[in-house]
Amino acid sequence: MDNSHTRRGHPCWFRKPKVGLIAVNDGVLLRNHICRILKNHFRGKPYYVDLLDLFNEVEFQTASGQMIDLITTLEGEKDLTKYSLSKHCRIVQYKTAYYSFYLPVACALVMTGENLDNHIDVKNILVDMGIYFQVQDDYLDCFGNPETIGKIGTDIEDFKCSWLVVKALEICNEEQKKALYENYGKPDPVNVAKVKALYNELNLKGVFEEYESKSYEKLITSIEAHPSKAVQAVLKSFLGKIYKRQK
Repeated sequence: MDNSHTRRGHPCWFRKPKVGLIAVNDGVLLRNHICRILKNHFRGKPYYVDLLDLFNEVEFQTASGQMIDLITTLEGEKDLTKYSLSKHCRIVQYKTAYYSFYLPVACALVMTGENLDNHIDVKNILVDMGIYFQVQDDYLDCFGNPETIGKIGTDIEDFKCSWLVVKALEICNEEQKKALYENYGKPDPVNVAKVKALYNELNLKGVFEEYESKSYEKLITSIEAHPSKAVQAVLKSFLGKIYKRQK
């Protein structure tokens, strides 16, 4: 839906011959299989209804985040003054953090009879981890190797509310801001190259490295404050899989 060309190293499904908009219906079919799979495996379990509710709620949160992301890039309504760290955080919290990080752990808690309301601290850590993960994604979209990350980054062309552009707007001077306004969100490779050159001029690689280091330290501190060593181990294993990732 973001008009990309590749995902996971392969052409996007809707770009395959004879697929096109049929991909929308394919997506609906896949979504419906979630309920069918849950029904087949867990219908007789006491936590079945809670599991269904959890998936439905996380799906709503993800779709809401995706909607906020998409409506910020509407043609004719592109306005960099609307972009801020708070808006970026809201988008990625809903679009990425809940389904990628919170959902797997929440499922395990529900299936062991736990009340999710008693684990808000775990939820907050996982959401923070998901936000950090998406910031990495924004960084790799621009600076990552397409062969390694499995896609060709298009955040600049698509006028995405990326962490990179938000940080650039925070630290650039008026001349640099003017260049950003003139070139961001345009598909011409010349404009994209100018934005990337500006990112390098602002040393956004260094800014990201500092953010990554501080995020890791903050997450480790929060994890080690949890009273359960078993929970700490799970959360640390999640963090270990994404810290300084290259794809």
